[in-house]
Amino acid sequence: MPPLPRPVRPHRDDVLIAAAGLLGGVLLWALGLRGAPPVPGLPPWASLVAPAIAAGAELLRRTAPLTGLALATAALALDTCAGTLLATVVMFTDLVYAAVLHGGPRAARRIPPGTALATVLGTLIALAVARDPQALFVGVFLGLITLTPAWTGLIVRHHRDAAQAARLRAEQTALLAGMDRAQAVAGERARMARELHDVVAGHLSAIALHTTAAQTLDDPAATREALGVIRENSVRGLAEMRRLIGLLRASGGSEADGEPPAVPTLDGLPALLTRARATGAGDGLVF
Repeated sequence: MPPLPRPVRPHRDDVLIAAAGLLGGVLLWALGLRGAPPVPGLPPWASLVAPAIAAGAELLRRTAPLTGLALATAALALDTCAGTLLATVVMFTDLVYAAVLHGGPRAARRIPPGTALATVLGTLIALAVARDPQALFVGVFLGLITLTPAWTGLIVRHHRDAAQAARLRAEQTALLAGMDRAQAVAGERARMARELHDVVAGHLSAIALHTTAAQTLDDPAATREALGVIRENSVRGLAEMRRLIGLLRASGGSEADGEPPAVPTLDGLPALLTRARATGAGDGLVF
């Protein structure tokens, strides 16, 4: 899946995490709660530099996660020399998690195996230096702060990508269904239009034939019969046209939008009479 667009500014939650981490580091430093004694020669305030750097890195956990992880690694190294404040360690683990979750695909593939390799190498080095089985606790500690958050971030990332892929598939399915429906409606409308053409053309052909016969014959009975057929075909043609036009309007959505079909009423009679007077004045018609 393509990576999600990264925000330009730090997220509000990242600002809160950074503020909480810095505040926790200052509180632990003020209370003197350190995991180990600092390296001789370091000033007492050096312990505050590491949580400050880690808090600044927390602001980059979404915008630049790899840069934030690099800063957090440097802060953890400084914190180890300055006495190990728990707040710095917690922020480091969060940035490992964020680098896998919010970083690029290459970072998500390489960071979890890298943390496993770092855990194994750290454990072997601790055993080689201390030559004591208790050095295994170093490996446990490394696994907790590197391996666990990295693989947790990878699992969450996989679930997120799967959910995004499912949403995309659902949108594509809905789009294809809409296109199929539009094509089906267009095909049905075309079929109905052809049917309308065929029906009306048949009735008009019959009207034309009987009109020609009525004009050429002098027999009043034959003329009346031709006029009857003409009237019948006209009524049927209008009925078929009205029915099919109504169906076309319904399939096109005009009835769903509240537009009534075109039904002739007596309101149009004056306009019809006016048009008939204008066109039939020379034919002997009286109104």
